[in-house]
Amino acid sequence: MSQHLKTDVLIVGGGLVGALAACALARGGVDVVVVDADDPKTLLNAQYDGRCSAIARSVHNAFVALGLWEHMEAEAGVIEDIRVTDGQSPLFLHFDSLDLVGVPFGYMLENRTVRNALLKVVPKMDHATYLAPMRVEKLERSAAKVDAVLSDGTTLEAKLVVGADGRGSWVRRSANIDLTKWSYDQTAIVTTVETEKPHLNVAQEHFLPSGPFAILPMPGHRSSIVWTETSRNAPVMMGLSEEDFQAELAERFSDYLGEVKVVGPRWSYPLTLQFAKRSIDQRLVLVGDASHGMHPVAGQGFNMGARDACALAELIIETKKLGLDIGAGRVLDDYDRWRHFDNHLMLASTDALVKLFSNNIGPVRFVRDIGLALVEQMPFAKKFFTRSAMGLVGELPQIMQEREAG
Repeated sequence: MSQHLKTDVLIVGGGLVGALAACALARGGVDVVVVDADDPKTLLNAQYDGRCSAIARSVHNAFVALGLWEHMEAEAGVIEDIRVTDGQSPLFLHFDSLDLVGVPFGYMLENRTVRNALLKVVPKMDHATYLAPMRVEKLERSAAKVDAVLSDGTTLEAKLVVGADGRGSWVRRSANIDLTKWSYDQTAIVTTVETEKPHLNVAQEHFLPSGPFAILPMPGHRSSIVWTETSRNAPVMMGLSEEDFQAELAERFSDYLGEVKVVGPRWSYPLTLQFAKRSIDQRLVLVGDASHGMHPVAGQGFNMGARDACALAELIIETKKLGLDIGAGRVLDDYDRWRHFDNHLMLASTDALVKLFSNNIGPVRFVRDIGLALVEQMPFAKKFFTRSAMGLVGELPQIMQEREAG
């Protein structure tokens, strides 16, 4: 027998960003229903998603405040240093977060670990209902409310719908929101390696003509590899035998950590940039990849989505406390004003980085290497870039801000 549900916020998509938004909202006393098409058991399967996410300091702060971090900490790799190099150039850029700001840049976590923490916490929260596997079959938005019909016949009434359903967002399409998108003609090959020597919590980013090659510290001697190849060469690399694949990887890796051994499966993901023409509509908000998807060169994709989630939650919680309509235009306009510049600046920055470094043009290579050398000698610039990488620059939701120790 079908049922009728009434809630404050309907979130379509229970992935990393959608579930985080639900957690923040429920913690603030806002009733929320999350509808996700995937079975939670599938989401936690090791073969579902090979990606890891760089968790910026600001996102870590939110995880701690929401009671999520205790379910992740044991699996987290710490990022204390970042070293950037350009091909075979002797020039480099080195950031030591402990020296510059006194705390780590952030952490490396398997997406599966973050999902596991969210699925442990969100479904048990008093103000949250998590429905999966389930789909929204019909969505109608009026000036007064949102009505939805779910795949099991359940009808649902809400004041606001949040599209957190990824790059191919059904919610975005249902609102006829146009999308700007282009391909980088690159593919990210993702795997995990174990090294003979310890990585010392240093993240390495090697810029090669085919794209960046990132070595990201995980617990123990393990590192997550994000190896960017041209879309033409990536299928060849993915089709190599284990022995040949390891040889190709080791050639790009160099021997600074001794012998390198591939210890995880390999996955590949096409790389594109995309952004929605607008992130709001009548009683509708887009967050995370549903609104913007960027190149992983700076490791900021999930962090920007998390900022969307926490900013939206803060605005909704404050509005509900005042007894006002949480789905009204003022809330949506405030959200759009808050997040638009930040997201588009990061989209533009990552796009510029890819285009600047993914080539082997002599004059361009000379200019960028001089740039690396200059920033290396500028402590104030390094401190600014460090805080930016930590997600501590700009207008932050309170839950993401630094707190005094003790």
